[in-house]
Amino acid sequence: MTSPSLTPDPPDEALIARMAQGDEDALRELHSRHSRLLYALGTRMLRQPDDVESCVQDAFMNAWKHSARFDSARASVKTWLVSIAHHRFLQELRDRPDTPLEIEDWDAPVAASDPTDRILASRAVDVLDANQRHLVELAYYQGHSHSELAVLTGLPIGTVKSRLRLALDRMRSALAVPAKPSRPESGY
Repeated sequence: MTSPSLTPDPPDEALIARMAQGDEDALRELHSRHSRLLYALGTRMLRQPDDVESCVQDAFMNAWKHSARFDSARASVKTWLVSIAHHRFLQELRDRPDTPLEIEDWDAPVAASDPTDRILASRAVDVLDANQRHLVELAYYQGHSHSELAVLTGLPIGTVKSRLRLALDRMRSALAVPAKPSRPESGY
C-alpha cells in the first residue's frame, strides 16, 4: 500500500508567480501566510481595527495587481509585502486629521500574533540608544518624513538621515541580516 505523497508548500516566490498568472488560490495562500504580521504592524501604527483591516486588504490587492513586477533579487516576498503594507499604513496616517498622540501611546505594547516577530523586533530595538529609538519610532510608526524629523528634532536633515541609516544598520546587525544595496524607491 502506498501512502499519499505529501507535497511541500510552494515557496512564496512561486505563489507570486501564480498570482501574476491570475491564480486567486495563490493570493489566498499568501494572505494566510503573512496577514498576521501585517495586521500586527498595522495595529501598532494605526490603532484602529477597521483602518487596519482596510489597509491590509488594500496591501494584498496592491500585491495582486503588481505581482508581475515582483523581483526576488530585490527583496523577499515577506519584505515586499511589509513594504507595501507599511506604505499603505503611512498613507492612512497622512490622510487622517491631525490628532496628536504622545510617544508613550505609540510605545504601548501591542500583542503580536507571532512571538518570534515580537522577540526579533525587541532584540533589534534594544541595541539602539534612546535618540536612535526615538527617530525610528517617529519615522516608522508615526510616518514622519526626513524633513519632518529634522523640524521635530531640531537636527539638520543630513544628520537625521545619517542617524536613521546607522540605527537601521545596527538593528540589521543585531538580527544578523545582511544589508541589501540601497536602491531608489520601487513604486510598489
